Amino acid sequence: MKLGVLREGAEVELRVPVVPDSVKRLLQKKIELVVQKGAGVRALAADADYEKEGAKVEPTEAAAIAAADAVVRLKTPSVEDVARLKEGSVLVAPILPLLHHDLVRALAARKISTFALDSIPRTTVAQMMDVLSSQATCAGYYAVVLGAAKLPRFFPMLITAAGTIAPATALIVGAGVAGLSAIGTARRLGARVEAFDVRAVVKEQVESLGARFIEVDSSEDAQTAGGYAKEVSEEYKKKQSELLAKHVAKADCVITTALIPGKRAPTLITEDMVMAMKPGSVIVDLAAEQQGNCALTEAGKTVVKHGVTIIGDTNMTSHMAVHASHMYSRNMEKFFFHVTKDGVFKFDMSDEITAGCLITHQGNIVHAKTKEAMGLPEARGAA
Repeated sequence: MKLGVLREGAEVELRVPVVPDSVKRLLQKKIELVVQKGAGVRALAADADYEKEGAKVEPTEAAAIAAADAVVRLKTPSVEDVARLKEGSVLVAPILPLLHHDLVRALAARKISTFALDSIPRTTVAQMMDVLSSQATCAGYYAVVLGAAKLPRFFPMLITAAGTIAPATALIVGAGVAGLSAIGTARRLGARVEAFDVRAVVKEQVESLGARFIEVDSSEDAQTAGGYAKEVSEEYKKKQSELLAKHVAKADCVITTALIPGKRAPTLITEDMVMAMKPGSVIVDLAAEQQGNCALTEAGKTVVKHGVTIIGDTNMTSHMAVHASHMYSRNMEKFFFHVTKDGVFKFDMSDEITAGCLITHQGNIVHAKTKEAMGLPEARGAA
Protein backbone atom coordinates (compact mmCIF):
# COMPACT_ATOMS: atom_id res chain seq x y z
CA MET A 1 0.00 0.00 0.00
CA LYS A 2 1.14 3.51 -0.80
CA LEU A 3 0.21 6.15 1.79
CA GLY A 4 0.04 9.78 0.71
CA VAL A 5 1.20 12.59 2.99
CA LEU A 6 0.07 16.00 1.78
CA ARG A 7 1.09 19.52 2.70
CA GLU A 8 -1.81 20.96 4.70
CA GLY A 9 -3.27 23.88 2.77
CA ALA A 10 -3.69 26.39 5.60
CA GLU A 11 -0.58 28.50 6.03
CA VAL A 12 -1.13 28.57 9.79
CA GLU A 13 -0.94 24.75 9.93
CA LEU A 14 2.69 23.82 10.49
CA ARG A 15 2.35 20.13 11.43
CA VAL A 16 2.75 17.05 9.25
CA PRO A 17 0.91 13.77 9.97
CA VAL A 18 3.86 11.41 9.39
CA VAL A 19 7.48 12.34 10.11
CA PRO A 20 10.61 10.77 8.55
CA ASP A 21 11.31 8.81 11.75
CA SER A 22 8.20 6.67 11.09
CA VAL A 23 8.99 5.76 7.48
CA LYS A 24 11.11 2.66 8.13
CA ARG A 25 8.65 1.18 10.61
CA LEU A 26 5.81 1.67 8.14
CA LEU A 27 7.88 0.09 5.37
CA GLN A 28 8.37 -2.98 7.56
CA LYS A 29 4.58 -3.38 7.48
CA LYS A 30 4.54 -2.94 3.68
CA ILE A 31 3.25 0.61 3.84
CA GLU A 32 5.21 2.90 1.49
CA LEU A 33 5.12 6.66 1.93
CA VAL A 34 4.43 9.09 -0.92
CA VAL A 35 5.10 12.63 0.31
CA GLN A 36 4.14 15.89 -1.37
CA LYS A 37 7.17 18.14 -1.79
CA GLY A 38 7.48 20.45 1.20
CA ALA A 39 4.82 18.67 3.25
CA GLY A 40 6.94 18.54 6.38
CA VAL A 41 9.22 21.53 6.00
CA ARG A 42 7.23 23.70 8.41
CA ALA A 43 7.65 21.00 11.07
CA LEU A 44 11.40 20.81 10.33
CA ALA A 45 11.00 17.57 8.35
CA ALA A 46 12.85 18.10 5.07
CA ASP A 47 12.13 16.25 1.81
CA ALA A 48 15.67 14.86 1.91
CA ASP A 49 14.96 13.34 5.33
CA TYR A 50 11.94 11.47 3.94
CA GLU A 51 13.89 10.23 0.93
CA LYS A 52 16.78 9.12 3.13
CA GLU A 53 14.37 6.91 5.10
CA GLY A 54 12.83 5.37 1.97
CA ALA A 55 9.86 7.58 1.12
CA LYS A 56 9.16 8.93 -2.36
CA VAL A 57 8.68 12.69 -2.75
CA GLU A 58 6.24 13.88 -5.41
CA PRO A 59 6.35 17.47 -6.75
CA THR A 60 2.66 18.35 -6.31
CA GLU A 61 -0.42 17.43 -4.29
CA ALA A 62 -2.05 15.98 -7.40
CA ALA A 63 0.97 13.76 -8.09
CA ALA A 64 1.05 12.50 -4.50
CA ILE A 65 -2.68 11.71 -4.56
CA ALA A 66 -2.37 9.96 -7.91
CA ALA A 67 0.47 7.77 -6.63
CA ALA A 68 -1.22 6.87 -3.33
CA ASP A 69 -3.85 4.30 -2.34
CA ALA A 70 -4.65 6.15 0.88
CA VAL A 71 -4.17 9.67 2.21
CA VAL A 72 -3.56 10.69 5.82
CA ARG A 73 -4.34 14.21 7.03
CA LEU A 74 -4.17 16.38 10.15
CA LYS A 75 -7.05 18.72 9.47
CA THR A 76 -10.65 18.00 8.60
CA PRO A 77 -10.86 18.16 4.78
CA SER A 78 -13.40 20.28 2.92
CA VAL A 79 -15.83 18.95 0.34
CA GLU A 80 -13.51 20.50 -2.27
CA ASP A 81 -10.59 18.53 -0.84
CA VAL A 82 -12.62 15.33 -1.18
CA ALA A 83 -13.28 16.07 -4.84
CA ARG A 84 -9.52 15.91 -5.49
CA LEU A 85 -9.10 12.46 -3.93
CA LYS A 86 -9.13 9.33 -6.06
CA GLU A 87 -12.49 7.61 -6.19
CA GLY A 88 -12.38 4.37 -4.19
CA SER A 89 -9.31 5.39 -2.19
CA VAL A 90 -8.93 5.56 1.61
CA LEU A 91 -8.85 8.70 3.75
CA VAL A 92 -7.56 8.78 7.32
CA ALA A 93 -8.24 12.14 9.00
CA PRO A 94 -10.25 13.96 11.66
CA ILE A 95 -13.76 14.19 10.20
CA LEU A 96 -16.17 15.22 13.00
CA PRO A 97 -18.83 13.13 11.24
CA LEU A 98 -21.60 13.92 13.72
CA LEU A 99 -21.34 17.58 12.65
CA HIS A 100 -20.09 17.54 9.04
CA HIS A 101 -22.89 15.72 7.25
CA ASP A 102 -22.20 17.25 3.82
CA LEU A 103 -18.60 16.06 4.08
CA VAL A 104 -19.74 12.52 4.96
CA ARG A 105 -22.11 12.47 1.99
CA ALA A 106 -19.34 13.68 -0.34
CA LEU A 107 -17.00 10.92 0.89
CA ALA A 108 -19.67 8.26 0.37
CA ALA A 109 -20.48 9.60 -3.10
CA ARG A 110 -16.85 9.16 -4.17
CA LYS A 111 -16.74 5.66 -2.65
CA ILE A 112 -13.93 6.72 -0.33
CA SER A 113 -13.36 4.53 2.71
CA THR A 114 -13.00 7.02 5.56
CA PHE A 115 -11.46 6.46 8.98
CA ALA A 116 -12.33 9.35 11.32
CA LEU A 117 -9.45 9.77 13.74
CA ASP A 118 -11.63 11.81 16.10
CA SER A 119 -13.98 8.81 16.46
CA ILE A 120 -11.43 6.22 17.62
CA PRO A 121 -12.88 4.63 20.78
CA ARG A 122 -11.18 5.54 24.04
CA THR A 123 -10.10 2.05 25.03
CA THR A 124 -6.85 0.74 26.46
CA VAL A 125 -5.84 -0.77 23.10
CA ALA A 126 -6.65 2.45 21.24
CA GLN A 127 -4.72 4.78 23.54
CA MET A 128 -1.61 4.62 21.39
CA MET A 129 -3.66 5.71 18.33
CA ASP A 130 -5.51 8.57 20.02
CA VAL A 131 -4.56 11.71 18.12
CA LEU A 132 -7.05 13.80 20.08
CA SER A 133 -5.16 13.07 23.28
CA SER A 134 -1.66 13.57 21.88
CA GLN A 135 -2.56 16.87 20.24
CA ALA A 136 -4.54 18.04 23.27
CA THR A 137 -1.40 17.53 25.36
CA CYS A 138 0.41 20.01 23.12
CA ALA A 139 -2.51 22.46 23.10
CA GLY A 140 -2.88 22.44 26.88
CA TYR A 141 0.82 23.13 27.35
CA TYR A 142 0.94 25.97 24.85
CA ALA A 143 -2.28 27.56 26.11
CA VAL A 144 -0.65 28.19 29.48
CA VAL A 145 2.60 29.44 27.92
CA LEU A 146 0.58 31.84 25.75
CA GLY A 147 -1.60 32.92 28.67
CA ALA A 148 1.47 33.61 30.80
CA ALA A 149 3.03 35.62 27.97
CA LYS A 150 -0.09 37.80 27.67
CA LEU A 151 -0.59 38.26 31.41
CA PRO A 152 1.05 41.50 32.69
CA ARG A 153 1.90 39.75 35.96
CA PHE A 154 4.30 37.02 37.09
CA PHE A 155 2.99 33.46 37.25
CA PRO A 156 5.22 32.29 40.16
CA MET A 157 5.58 33.73 43.64
CA LEU A 158 8.73 35.83 43.82
CA ILE A 159 10.59 36.97 46.92
CA THR A 160 12.66 39.96 45.89
CA ALA A 161 14.42 42.94 47.42
CA ALA A 162 11.41 44.95 46.30
CA GLY A 163 9.07 42.72 48.28
CA THR A 164 7.14 39.50 47.85
CA ILE A 165 4.99 39.01 44.76
CA ALA A 166 2.06 36.63 45.16
CA PRO A 167 1.62 33.90 42.54
CA ALA A 168 -0.97 34.23 39.79
CA THR A 169 -4.16 32.20 40.04
CA ALA A 170 -4.86 29.99 37.01
CA LEU A 171 -8.29 28.43 36.55
CA ILE A 172 -8.48 25.45 34.19
CA VAL A 173 -12.01 24.71 33.01
CA GLY A 174 -12.21 21.12 31.82
CA ALA A 175 -9.83 18.46 33.10
CA GLY A 176 -9.52 16.20 30.08
CA VAL A 177 -6.14 15.64 28.44
CA ALA A 178 -5.71 19.31 27.45
CA GLY A 179 -6.84 20.47 30.87
CA LEU A 180 -4.51 18.14 32.74
CA SER A 181 -1.62 19.23 30.51
CA ALA A 182 -2.51 22.85 31.26
CA ILE A 183 -2.68 22.16 35.01
CA GLY A 184 0.77 20.55 35.00
CA THR A 185 2.26 23.39 32.97
CA ALA A 186 0.69 26.12 35.12
CA ARG A 187 1.98 24.41 38.26
CA ARG A 188 5.48 24.14 36.81
CA LEU A 189 5.35 27.86 36.07
CA GLY A 190 4.52 28.47 39.72
CA ALA A 191 0.87 29.52 39.56
CA ARG A 192 -1.77 28.73 42.14
CA VAL A 193 -4.03 26.39 40.13
CA GLU A 194 -7.73 25.57 40.40
CA ALA A 195 -9.59 23.24 38.05
CA PHE A 196 -13.22 22.52 37.28
CA ASP A 197 -14.83 19.62 35.45
CA VAL A 198 -18.34 18.20 35.33
CA ARG A 199 -16.86 14.69 35.68
CA ALA A 200 -16.30 13.97 39.36
CA VAL A 201 -14.00 11.07 38.49
CA VAL A 202 -11.18 13.44 37.46
CA LYS A 203 -10.85 14.97 40.94
CA GLU A 204 -8.07 12.58 41.93
CA GLN A 205 -6.11 13.32 38.74
CA VAL A 206 -6.42 17.07 39.27
CA GLU A 207 -5.30 16.88 42.88
CA SER A 208 -2.40 14.57 42.00
CA LEU A 209 -1.00 17.42 39.88
CA GLY A 210 -1.14 19.81 42.81
CA ALA A 211 -4.27 21.74 41.80
CA ARG A 212 -7.41 22.41 43.79
CA PHE A 213 -10.51 20.72 42.35
CA ILE A 214 -13.65 22.83 42.51
CA GLU A 215 -16.89 20.94 42.15
CA VAL A 216 -20.61 21.53 42.04
CA ASP A 217 -22.53 20.25 45.05
CA SER A 218 -24.50 17.61 43.13
CA SER A 219 -24.75 13.85 42.78
CA GLU A 220 -24.92 14.25 38.98
CA ASP A 221 -21.90 13.03 37.01
CA ALA A 222 -21.46 13.98 33.37
CA GLN A 223 -19.13 11.28 32.11
CA THR A 224 -20.11 8.93 29.29
CA ALA A 225 -19.13 5.26 29.21
CA GLY A 226 -16.38 6.26 26.78
CA GLY A 227 -14.86 8.77 29.18
CA TYR A 228 -16.08 11.91 27.40
CA ALA A 229 -18.17 14.69 28.92
CA LYS A 230 -21.89 14.81 28.25
CA GLU A 231 -24.51 17.51 28.73
CA VAL A 232 -25.81 18.12 32.23
CA SER A 233 -29.23 19.10 33.62
CA GLU A 234 -30.45 22.69 33.80
CA GLU A 235 -30.29 22.57 37.60
CA TYR A 236 -26.64 21.50 37.42
CA LYS A 237 -25.89 24.24 34.86
CA LYS A 238 -27.30 26.88 37.21
CA LYS A 239 -25.16 25.67 40.13
CA GLN A 240 -22.17 25.38 37.83
CA SER A 241 -22.55 28.95 36.60
CA GLU A 242 -22.77 30.32 40.14
CA LEU A 243 -19.67 28.38 41.19
CA LEU A 244 -17.62 29.35 38.14
CA ALA A 245 -18.55 33.02 38.51
CA LYS A 246 -16.86 33.12 41.93
CA HIS A 247 -13.67 31.47 40.75
CA VAL A 248 -13.42 33.24 37.38
CA ALA A 249 -13.64 36.61 39.18
CA LYS A 250 -10.48 35.94 41.20
CA ALA A 251 -8.49 34.22 38.42
CA ASP A 252 -5.64 35.94 36.60
CA CYS A 253 -5.59 33.40 33.77
CA VAL A 254 -8.46 31.15 32.69
CA ILE A 255 -7.87 28.24 30.29
CA THR A 256 -11.07 26.68 28.92
CA THR A 257 -10.99 23.23 27.31
CA ALA A 258 -14.56 21.92 27.57
CA LEU A 259 -15.94 20.05 24.55
CA ILE A 260 -18.88 17.72 23.98
CA PRO A 261 -18.41 15.28 21.06
CA GLY A 262 -20.76 16.00 18.17
CA LYS A 263 -22.02 19.33 19.55
CA ARG A 264 -20.93 22.93 19.84
CA ALA A 265 -18.80 23.70 22.86
CA PRO A 266 -20.77 24.65 25.98
CA THR A 267 -20.75 28.33 26.91
CA LEU A 268 -19.37 28.38 30.44
CA ILE A 269 -17.88 31.87 30.78
CA THR A 270 -20.56 34.53 30.31
CA GLU A 271 -20.03 38.20 29.52
CA ASP A 272 -20.99 39.06 33.10
CA MET A 273 -18.22 36.77 34.35
CA VAL A 274 -15.70 38.50 32.08
CA MET A 275 -16.83 41.90 33.34
CA ALA A 276 -16.16 40.75 36.92
CA MET A 277 -12.55 39.74 36.17
CA LYS A 278 -9.57 41.89 37.09
CA PRO A 279 -8.30 44.22 34.34
CA GLY A 280 -5.37 42.63 32.53
CA SER A 281 -6.61 39.09 33.12
CA VAL A 282 -6.41 36.56 30.29
CA ILE A 283 -8.75 33.88 28.92
CA VAL A 284 -7.36 31.27 26.52
CA ASP A 285 -10.28 29.43 24.89
CA LEU A 286 -9.19 26.06 23.50
CA ALA A 287 -12.77 25.42 22.34
CA ALA A 288 -12.75 28.44 20.02
CA GLU A 289 -13.01 26.32 16.86
CA GLN A 290 -16.30 24.87 18.14
CA GLN A 291 -17.80 28.27 19.04
CA GLY A 292 -15.95 28.62 22.32
CA ASN A 293 -16.49 28.19 26.04
CA CYS A 294 -16.47 31.96 26.54
CA ALA A 295 -19.37 33.99 25.20
CA LEU A 296 -16.99 36.71 23.96
CA THR A 297 -14.48 34.47 22.18
CA GLU A 298 -13.88 35.26 18.51
CA ALA A 299 -12.50 32.25 16.65
CA GLY A 300 -9.04 32.86 15.25
CA LYS A 301 -8.66 36.23 16.98
CA THR A 302 -7.27 37.77 20.16
CA VAL A 303 -9.58 40.48 21.47
CA VAL A 304 -9.78 42.66 24.58
CA LYS A 305 -13.23 42.90 26.15
CA HIS A 306 -13.94 44.70 29.42
CA GLY A 307 -10.20 44.91 30.05
CA VAL A 308 -9.71 41.13 29.65
CA THR A 309 -7.62 39.60 26.85
CA ILE A 310 -9.52 36.72 25.23
CA ILE A 311 -7.49 34.43 22.98
CA GLY A 312 -9.46 32.39 20.43
CA ASP A 313 -6.53 30.80 18.58
CA THR A 314 -7.92 27.86 16.58
CA ASN A 315 -4.56 26.38 15.71
CA MET A 316 -2.94 26.10 19.14
CA THR A 317 -1.32 22.71 18.54
CA SER A 318 0.45 23.94 15.42
CA HIS A 319 2.59 26.24 17.56
CA MET A 320 4.20 23.04 18.84
CA ALA A 321 4.69 21.73 15.30
CA VAL A 322 7.77 19.55 15.83
CA HIS A 323 6.67 17.54 18.84
CA ALA A 324 2.99 17.61 17.84
CA SER A 325 3.95 16.08 14.48
CA HIS A 326 6.11 13.41 16.11
CA MET A 327 3.29 12.44 18.49
CA TYR A 328 0.72 12.37 15.69
CA SER A 329 3.06 10.27 13.56
CA ARG A 330 3.51 7.68 16.33
CA ASN A 331 -0.27 7.54 16.68
CA MET A 332 -0.53 6.89 12.95
CA GLU A 333 2.00 4.07 13.09
CA LYS A 334 -0.07 2.25 15.70
CA PHE A 335 -3.29 2.95 13.82
CA PHE A 336 -2.07 1.63 10.48
CA PHE A 337 -0.49 -1.40 12.12
CA HIS A 338 -3.91 -2.19 13.61
CA VAL A 339 -6.17 -1.69 10.59
CA THR A 340 -3.88 -3.24 7.93
CA LYS A 341 -2.19 -6.56 7.34
CA ASP A 342 0.70 -6.91 4.91
CA GLY A 343 -0.06 -3.43 3.60
CA VAL A 344 -3.77 -4.09 2.95
CA PHE A 345 -6.67 -2.56 4.87
CA LYS A 346 -8.72 -5.18 6.70
CA PHE A 347 -12.02 -3.24 7.14
CA ASP A 348 -12.97 -5.67 9.91
CA MET A 349 -16.22 -4.37 11.40
CA SER A 350 -16.09 -6.98 14.15
CA ASP A 351 -13.08 -5.04 15.48
CA GLU A 352 -14.10 -2.39 18.02
CA ILE A 353 -11.66 0.22 16.76
CA THR A 354 -12.57 -0.18 13.08
CA ALA A 355 -16.30 -0.19 13.83
CA GLY A 356 -15.84 2.88 15.98
CA CYS A 357 -14.11 5.06 13.38
CA LEU A 358 -14.89 3.72 9.87
CA ILE A 359 -17.44 6.23 8.61
CA THR A 360 -17.89 5.46 4.89
CA HIS A 361 -17.00 2.37 2.86
CA GLN A 362 -17.85 1.18 -0.66
CA GLY A 363 -20.21 4.09 -1.21
CA ASN A 364 -22.14 3.56 2.04
CA ILE A 365 -22.24 5.37 5.36
CA VAL A 366 -21.46 2.52 7.78
CA HIS A 367 -20.93 4.31 11.10
CA ALA A 368 -23.92 3.80 13.41
CA LYS A 369 -23.68 7.07 15.36
CA THR A 370 -23.19 9.10 12.19
CA LYS A 371 -26.22 7.50 10.57
CA GLU A 372 -28.26 8.25 13.66
CA ALA A 373 -27.09 11.89 13.65
CA MET A 374 -28.01 12.17 9.98
CA GLY A 375 -31.40 10.53 10.48
CA LEU A 376 -30.53 7.54 8.29
CA PRO A 377 -31.53 3.88 8.77
CA GLU A 378 -29.51 1.77 11.21
CA ALA A 379 -25.95 1.03 10.13
CA ARG A 380 -25.01 -2.33 8.69
CA GLY A 381 -23.22 -4.77 10.92
CA ALA A 382 -20.40 -5.41 8.45
CA ALA A 383 -18.56 -3.54 5.76
